[in-house]
Amino acid sequence: MTSPAFLSLREKYASGLKRFIASSRNLDVLASVPSDRREPAPTTDVLYVLDSSFNPPTLAHNRIATSAVLEDPTRPARLLLLLATQNADKPSKPASFEDRLVMMEMFARDFLSSLGTNVPTLDPQNLPVIDIGVTKKPYFVDKAAEIERAGVYPKSLEQVHLTGYDTLIRIFNPKYYPPEHTLQPLGPFLSQHRLRVTMRPDSDWGTRDEQEAFLQDLARGGKDSVGGKREWAQRIKLVEGKKPGAPSVSSTRAREAAATKPEDLEWLVPPSVREVILAEQPYTE
Repeated sequence: MTSPAFLSLREKYASGLKRFIASSRNLDVLASVPSDRREPAPTTDVLYVLDSSFNPPTLAHNRIATSAVLEDPTRPARLLLLLATQNADKPSKPASFEDRLVMMEMFARDFLSSLGTNVPTLDPQNLPVIDIGVTKKPYFVDKAAEIERAGVYPKSLEQVHLTGYDTLIRIFNPKYYPPEHTLQPLGPFLSQHRLRVTMRPDSDWGTRDEQEAFLQDLARGGKDSVGGKREWAQRIKLVEGKKPGAPSVSSTRAREAAATKPEDLEWLVPPSVREVILAEQPYTE
């Protein structure tokens, strides 16, 4: 049964999304969590950006964000969960954008609760503010530029984009940068900001050594011929993903579980997201 709280959240995001799509803005923040913070948010010089389809948000997203925020627990951070309303590669179904935005807020609440419970040494004042954002730009470099231009954050703020290894490979694919099809458009981003890349050792993306070799090749000039710069390797950090032998967690797997094996959602998505999926059934025909 649909709860009044869900309906209220969905209406909030439906209205915000409608205004955004009708506007000339290319990026906007529709909400922040917590919205009722009594003390002003601590000044920060880093914005972590988790850009995904969030279809649905999963515990893999949680692991990536937690690893980043706890990299330096004494450094106040801000986290932007960014949803593209025009995606270069993925359609907008099965879950609607409104439902995904609701699940993103539920994810944010669970994320903060998890940090506060499981990391007792973390100063509550250093818990990040989490922004729920949308963009009309489908490509990585355009999204990063819009974050700078949107007027939401100080221009001096360093962006650290949290990606998977598969996304890193797409970012360094010249086909996404017409008309010259070189990597030169990455220059403005990698001169100011950084990439934090979660490795994905598997049959599709190679072993850990092979993934680390990509960065070593960049540092040695392996991308010079397509406009890459060797110094960019210093702006990219590869980090561990899931533990060896741990089951793979993905949005695709969560959607499949929602339709065929809902008990698996317990280890695929955060608790509040699971509640939404079971109650609203956005992935069930």
